[in-house]
Amino acid sequence: MAPSTGDVQLTSPASGEDSDDLEDVRLLDSYDKNDVVHDETKRIQVRITGMTCAACSNSVETALRSVHGITEASVALLQNKADVVFVPGLVKDEDIKNAIEDAGFEAEILPDSGAVAHGGAAAAVVGQFTIGGMTCAACVNSIEGILRNLNGVKRAVVALATSLGEVEYDPNVISKDDIVAAIEDAGFEGTFVQSNGQDQIVLGVSGVYSLGDAQVLEAMLSGTKGVRQFRFDTAVNELDVVFDPEVISSRSLVDGIQLGSNGRFKLHVRNPYARMASKDGSESSTMFRLFISSLFLSIPLFFMGVICPHIPLVYSLLLWRCGPFLMGDWLNWALVSVIQFVIGKRFYIAAGRALRNGSTNMDVLVALGTTASYAYSVCALLYGALTGFWSPTYFETSAMLITFVLLGKYLECLAKGKTSDAIKKLVELTPATALLIAKDKGGRTVEEREIDSLLIQPGDTLKVLPGTKIPADGIVTWGSSYVNESMVTGESIPVSKEVNASVIGGTINLHGVLHVQATKVGSDTVLSQIISLVETAQMSKAPIQKFADYVASIFVPTVVVLALLTLLCWYVAGALGAYPDEWLPKNGNHFVFALMFSISVVVIACPCALGLATPTAVMVATGVGANNGVLIKGGDSLERAQMVKYVIFDKTGTLTQAKATVTVAKVFGGMDRGDFLTLVASAEASSEHPLAKAILQYARHFHFFDESSPTSDTKSASEDYKSGWLYDVSDFSALPGRGIQCFIDGRRILVGNRKLLEENGINISTEVENFVVELEESAKTGILVAYDDILIGVLGIADPLKREAAVVIEGLQKMGVIPVMVTGDNWRTARAVAKEVGIQDVRAEVMPAGKADVVRSFQKDGSIVAMVGDGINDSPALAAADVGMAIGAGTDVAIEAANYVLMRDNLEDVITAIDLSKKTFFRIRLNYVFAMAYNVVAIPVAAGVFFPWLGIKLPPWVAGACMALSSVSVVCSSLLLRRYRKPKLTTILEIVVI
Repeated sequence: MAPSTGDVQLTSPASGEDSDDLEDVRLLDSYDKNDVVHDETKRIQVRITGMTCAACSNSVETALRSVHGITEASVALLQNKADVVFVPGLVKDEDIKNAIEDAGFEAEILPDSGAVAHGGAAAAVVGQFTIGGMTCAACVNSIEGILRNLNGVKRAVVALATSLGEVEYDPNVISKDDIVAAIEDAGFEGTFVQSNGQDQIVLGVSGVYSLGDAQVLEAMLSGTKGVRQFRFDTAVNELDVVFDPEVISSRSLVDGIQLGSNGRFKLHVRNPYARMASKDGSESSTMFRLFISSLFLSIPLFFMGVICPHIPLVYSLLLWRCGPFLMGDWLNWALVSVIQFVIGKRFYIAAGRALRNGSTNMDVLVALGTTASYAYSVCALLYGALTGFWSPTYFETSAMLITFVLLGKYLECLAKGKTSDAIKKLVELTPATALLIAKDKGGRTVEEREIDSLLIQPGDTLKVLPGTKIPADGIVTWGSSYVNESMVTGESIPVSKEVNASVIGGTINLHGVLHVQATKVGSDTVLSQIISLVETAQMSKAPIQKFADYVASIFVPTVVVLALLTLLCWYVAGALGAYPDEWLPKNGNHFVFALMFSISVVVIACPCALGLATPTAVMVATGVGANNGVLIKGGDSLERAQMVKYVIFDKTGTLTQAKATVTVAKVFGGMDRGDFLTLVASAEASSEHPLAKAILQYARHFHFFDESSPTSDTKSASEDYKSGWLYDVSDFSALPGRGIQCFIDGRRILVGNRKLLEENGINISTEVENFVVELEESAKTGILVAYDDILIGVLGIADPLKREAAVVIEGLQKMGVIPVMVTGDNWRTARAVAKEVGIQDVRAEVMPAGKADVVRSFQKDGSIVAMVGDGINDSPALAAADVGMAIGAGTDVAIEAANYVLMRDNLEDVITAIDLSKKTFFRIRLNYVFAMAYNVVAIPVAAGVFFPWLGIKLPPWVAGACMALSSVSVVCSSLLLRRYRKPKLTTILEIVVI
């Protein structure tokens, strides 16, 4: 048995403070070691756009270090950031920005870029919390308002459909426990799920059966160096540990406890997403249990009211007087009391917390309606016992109302659970365990053991058997096989994997055994990033939802007022004799008659459907998109994408395959072709530009006739140099937008476009110009080479178009979308490529930073503009566009800046993204019709507006059924999006396939 002492709160003896915050600053210091700078210096981070290769980052570093007062400057190319340490008395932030811009790039000073100097503040923590008990948009607004007003909370977003809240907060001001307490004080159920902190882990523990076991575990953790704080929850046997990652790793922590206890304690990492899924299942189970209990108790009520009057013997028993009431009245009262106050207790609790927080929601309406019906029935019984005048009771109305509401909530839980299937499926892709192997210096395996896949560390070598899932992103170090990557990329054809090939965690190894060296683990893996994107999208709110939130905030008070007016109007009309007494129920009066209409108005009006209309559709759409290789970052992205007028395509790597190849090499001036290629290859060996790689491969093949292989692509420039056939190069420099410059044997060599040679006074003869024009008009890029200030040759480089490019462009045009191409290439090549794919509007010779200006030029008339790109230099344009679409095979920076990520690197997904957005918002509009129709049409009917003429009225229990169906119909409408199928190009293009 687990100890009965509740949660055991433990802290390491090294902590000299009494703190219950699990996200405190690190034990050793409050800043990274690299951030320790002089008291008079300051550290900032700068976002830089326009860098394309290592030469660009070197240029920025050189420009920064040349500024007097800057003591340290480091530029990260992939992160597009610079880390700068400087003396504030000598340099200002603006001076740093100007230095970068003078170097030809765009710069932005990042606020709160981390710890600075001594005593720097810790970065904000983004935590996720499950919030139970929410029933409609009014609950969401209430919780968001409470969280945002907490001291230390910077941002709070709550999603009704997922029962999740995301809170950004300062851990030095408020802890996660304080946030949970605030949620619970508001009357809801709050539980912490996870945070973006890398120094916290939640472990499931087996082997703790008594308080003594818990004390042993406490002693082990207290004596573990690097453990800062921990809490053991005896109810679920979960251990929440905060540790210093600079002192101990998560795997060392787990191994230390298991080995130290001689296997007595077994620990495994709890996947936060799996924990969330279990909570979803628990909520559904609870609702089902309550519904079945209410239904079971309601059946006798129905039996006594409908069946028993036709069975004389049974009916006589119900009419037997027992004390002041009939036996049937006693049974009705007892059964309904259990339904009203035991099963229906949750409605009173929820209504109470809503009113306590100054808001109203569906629970208030249910509590009002059922209480009015129950209270009247009790009063009618007591009045009859005292006066002998027996009025009809409506106990069954309360029972039916609660039963139908619980049925609706159960169906909602089921439906909402289905909307998050995408995340559940993605979580299931991650294997629970992995085979960790250790090798000796000779490469022989000396140890092999099974570990939790969530404990894999970068650099680990993992053994992947045939038919098993690859546990982490990595590089193949031994073996060969085929891998099924369809669950991540959407491509059904298995991909060949050999040594040096990259693999994605969660994909399936089909045939041979592989040894994989882990490169990305945890939240850095592709699968985790996909889960994070899908989850973030499901947490986001589309702008159209603001309308629903506003309506929900005033909905319940308006309904209560309408119900009171209904009661007053019918009662006054009856008292004045405006309608005949034949309308009254048997033994009833005008008040009872008016009360039933009033209760029906209260019950049928439900704000739940309004609150669910948008988030459920967005959730389903993001899941469907993920299954089709299209990751959507939010509901606002969906809303903008369905109104796109222009789609701007980058050329290289987007419309083309980004597999540049040299197709022709022409020498001018009599130089030997081999010497010419050796000169050019030597100059390009220091460049990281894709064209440089193509030139090196062409020159290598010319000299040695070696075919390209999977491993040759990974061969570095230094390896080319070591092969002995390249010349020594000095003073190499990359010139963005123009080419490169270096010196060989003291003579300058220039490799680039016309602009580079013209700037350096190199004469371009008519023969050369004509040859270059001919290349450009055939969609090739001409690279000019000058040696010792004399033009010696031209290389023609072709980048083949993607096979689907032309068809996709035509498809977009058929959909009414205008395609545009933007490129830094010359006009002739750009026009030739555009003509080949069918694009009319071309913007050529655009510098990387200028692509964003092209986007803005199309936005001036209010048009919605989408940008499709893949490279670092596309990120400013992706961010500037209303809808940024990053090709999944592109850079992390481009993906970060985009609203959509096209995982399959297939342009057809641009059409899928736009089409899915249109279908989603059609469904959202339809949802609002469902949500409003019940209220707009049914409230007048419930209020008895048509009763005098048509004799139509809604009994309260029928009104309860309609109220439940309104929410269910909205959720089911959203679930129909799960049947979405990508549009066929043959249909879009109206092609008849014979």
